[in-house]
Amino acid sequence: MQMTPVIAIHLSASLAALAIGPVVLWARRGHAAGQPTRARLHRAAGYAWTTLMLASAISALFIHDFRLPNIGGYTPIHLFVPYTLGGLFLAFRHLLRGNITGHRKHMVGLYVGACITAGAFTLLPHRYLGQLVWGQWLGLL
Repeated sequence: MQMTPVIAIHLSASLAALAIGPVVLWARRGHAAGQPTRARLHRAAGYAWTTLMLASAISALFIHDFRLPNIGGYTPIHLFVPYTLGGLFLAFRHLLRGNITGHRKHMVGLYVGACITAGAFTLLPHRYLGQLVWGQWLGLL
């Protein structure tokens, strides 16, 4: 497998979403006792994070790996695509209905599941993207 434009888009969007996610969670709308609201930052970073997650999920549909156990080139890690798309849909549905708690739970779940967990499996040293990030970019392998 070699670096293609689709893989570059997927990797860039995924790593950017991984980096922006904590900002969104930190700047969440609303406020606890005595904390100022950071609604503009939360909303702007949230829309950027959502766009990056959509780009990552959609681009993943065009990445196939025939070395691992697969069905038509789709490996088990591709199960994160419907998880991500469904989670984003549910999170925004909760938001539109005013259910901030449901929105928060889905977004935190997406960050942990789709960014951290999927990222951990994707960036394992023996996988292509892991070799690219850890070996070629960071020179650790």
